[in-house]
Amino acid sequence: MTTAAGSSPFRSLAIVGVLFFIIGFFTWINGPLITFVQLAFELDEVNAFLVLMVFYLSYFFLALPAAALLKRTGMKKGLAASLFVMAVGAAMFGEFSTQRWYPGALAGLFVIGGGLALLQTAVNPYVSILGPIESAAQRIALMGICNKIAGMLAPIVIGTLVLHGVGDLAAQVEAADPVARAVLLDAFAAKIHLPYLVMAGILVVVAIGILFSPLPEVKPSEVNAAPLADADGERGLSQFPHLWLGVLCLFLYVGVEVLAGDAIGTYGRGFGLPLDQTKLFTTCTLFAMLAGYLVGLALIPRFVSQERYLAISATLGVLFALGALLTHGYVSVGFVAALGFANAMMWPAIFPLAIKGLGRHTETGSALLIMGIAGGAIVPQLFAVLKQHYDFQLVFAGLAVPGYLYILYYALAGHRVGRARPATAVPERGIMADSPP
Repeated sequence: MTTAAGSSPFRSLAIVGVLFFIIGFFTWINGPLITFVQLAFELDEVNAFLVLMVFYLSYFFLALPAAALLKRTGMKKGLAASLFVMAVGAAMFGEFSTQRWYPGALAGLFVIGGGLALLQTAVNPYVSILGPIESAAQRIALMGICNKIAGMLAPIVIGTLVLHGVGDLAAQVEAADPVARAVLLDAFAAKIHLPYLVMAGILVVVAIGILFSPLPEVKPSEVNAAPLADADGERGLSQFPHLWLGVLCLFLYVGVEVLAGDAIGTYGRGFGLPLDQTKLFTTCTLFAMLAGYLVGLALIPRFVSQERYLAISATLGVLFALGALLTHGYVSVGFVAALGFANAMMWPAIFPLAIKGLGRHTETGSALLIMGIAGGAIVPQLFAVLKQHYDFQLVFAGLAVPGYLYILYYALAGHRVGRARPATAVPERGIMADSPP
């Protein structure tokens, strides 16, 4: 099958790559934002981690409405709308952070997350069906490289423009009287305003560009039909247990991914490491993820299937999490950062395995998977709460290891549960049937 008239699959991938860059930047900026809000709003760790809680819960509440909206607007208008929503949220966060009103800042993050929920509900199944479903992990890996490059840049940008000298500032705030403390914190909080206004402006420009881009409209239900005996569309979502198992798998995956990426700074501070160093630890995790994407891109599907690579990744996750538990200081932090390598190819493998064969249910199934991103709200918050009462290394491993073990189960068996036998040798369809990504 071919793409829409006048469109190029490679040009479509390039446009989608820009969108994944945006997703990565706004997702992985949350790690250093924890450091920012903890100082600017004078919060303890549990309340500072509400940054992650609010941001990722927006996916849970808004993914299904996003899917319904996309059915009405079509993909291009839906993608543009998602970027406009994110622009509003970015402006809100910058403004309310400058005023040092934490509920307003969290509301801005929730709006940004809502825009991302709409964006991800559209763009993830789109990439999955932009060719054979068996090689979807390879295409998503390409998008993941764009995502993680942006994620590596985000902590550096926010660290340079906003968090520069934050260790010294924290010491000054600690020693200052109430009046001087308020002046210092007001000036610090105001640093976030201009960067977020600039980001809002860029999002508006990209949204307008999407509306006039050659990105083709694609109906997932038309290119993801299952070659099953009951492929006439009579099956309901309840008859696809591999999808529901995939939702739980993705919930746990995002939880451990955010734990390794956004909570690594807090983990490092548990060893007493300097604040000016821990603010950049997220970049280390994302560098490892980038390496993992490059390896996965080279191996899948030519040398190893996406489900087999998922099993290998989950096994590495267990080993690295145990390595972090059994070591200390920078070595332990290094094992946490190495989880980025293990995590890299999990989303690219889980998502296409979970939506495979859903047919007319593809959009709704994709929205359910996007809701699973709420794992990024729950698992890190559990870490922040439990570490107040138990050893932080033990808490980290206690959350990560069971998550990776379930992902291993899904890779080995869970993705096949309830899958019907093929009635005929109908090939999987995609809009780039035999073309490389």
